[in-house]
Amino acid sequence: MAMNIVPPGSSLYIAKRGDTFTSVARHYLSQTSFLTSGELADAVRKANGNSGKTFLAPGEQVIVPGILDTPITEKTIPVARDFEVRAVYLTGLMAGSDHGLRIIRHWREVGGNAVVFDIKDSDGSVNIPFEHPLLGKHHTPLADLPKFVRFLHSQNMHAIARIAIFRDERLVVAHPELAVKSHRTGQAWRENGKLVWTDPSQLKVQEYNIALARKAAQSGVDEVQFDYVRFPAEGDQKDASFVFQAEHPGWHRTDVITDFLKHVYAELHPAGVLLSLDVFGVMAWQRPVDLAHTGQDIPGMAKYCDVLSPMIYPSHFFGMDGIAHPGDAPEHFIGESMDRFEKITTGSNVVIRPWLQAFHWRTKTYSPKYIEVQVLTAKNKGGIGFLFWNAANDYSKPFSAMPEMRAAKGQYFRGDELPGAIQAQVAPASTASEGVVSSK
Repeated sequence: MAMNIVPPGSSLYIAKRGDTFTSVARHYLSQTSFLTSGELADAVRKANGNSGKTFLAPGEQVIVPGILDTPITEKTIPVARDFEVRAVYLTGLMAGSDHGLRIIRHWREVGGNAVVFDIKDSDGSVNIPFEHPLLGKHHTPLADLPKFVRFLHSQNMHAIARIAIFRDERLVVAHPELAVKSHRTGQAWRENGKLVWTDPSQLKVQEYNIALARKAAQSGVDEVQFDYVRFPAEGDQKDASFVFQAEHPGWHRTDVITDFLKHVYAELHPAGVLLSLDVFGVMAWQRPVDLAHTGQDIPGMAKYCDVLSPMIYPSHFFGMDGIAHPGDAPEHFIGESMDRFEKITTGSNVVIRPWLQAFHWRTKTYSPKYIEVQVLTAKNKGGIGFLFWNAANDYSKPFSAMPEMRAAKGQYFRGDELPGAIQAQVAPASTASEGVVSSK
């Protein structure tokens, strides 16, 4: 049997009974530059004459393209803290899928320059390979983080790894000794019946999350974003017991959070990685009850991060300012929130980059115009950049709004691009899929 000539950067596979292009792609994916088995299967099919068949014949020779000599390593692309990020959020599962890659490319085409993606979800699931004594075996939809980050960089995208910090069901189920404790029972405390909270003042919990942040930084991400960097805010608060109450009797919850961030920032900042923090929108009101429960003292937190990202979704301000339908008053709630955040962080040099509403919950007016109003209001109130949240990763309205905002030349956003990004005029539709489109 004559052997095919194998092009450089390719491998030759001899098919077995039952093999398909997809099964071959799954087998080789980790050895290639491709991100998904779907993309690799298409490339294998193309490299072998675009055969329309599903199954390969036993003994058939198959060329597999994109083989790497060595595993990909990727470096952070440092940017100033006031780099204008224009991002959408993706779950870890979505980010590692063919559909996720389509979202990323489309977002780039319409003027986006960044993606926030989960490497640890709010249930504690870790989405990347990560070896740690507290974790054990886990599913990794982002099986090669440096490869994924390189893809984002190839699209001139700023890569933001999101870590849900102290709300971590996986960790407390596996290690109940790390949970918040109940005064009454001495067992793990539950928030409204749910066992989901680690004790933020437990050193082992802090070190676990810092190790994950370090792993992300070493994999080339440009920014680490912490969510749930707080104490539980609901449930029977008087029954909740924390390690710090014995170890630091003079401390409040705010001291624990600020001290934790001081350590994280000292670790990440020298690596050139930005640190951003997601905080409750209501924290701008600085109500004593919110401070006492969450521990999110905004002026204190602002000292140990580069960016604060308040979650100022209009629909979430229920029962405030006498407005019956806050979801339909984006100008008021975005404007009021931004004013308050700017005021309480004066002199800190922290950047306020808000999370904006990209979902229709509790509003009858959700539309591309709704997106534009939020972006414009946040910018006019001193915000630099924005992040769009949709739990289902449906960005049809931002996709529609972005071209119009970009055409307004600086009215809605400046149009910052990564250092070294390819500058070009808006590409025609035939080439826009390449994604390297400047919005300046």
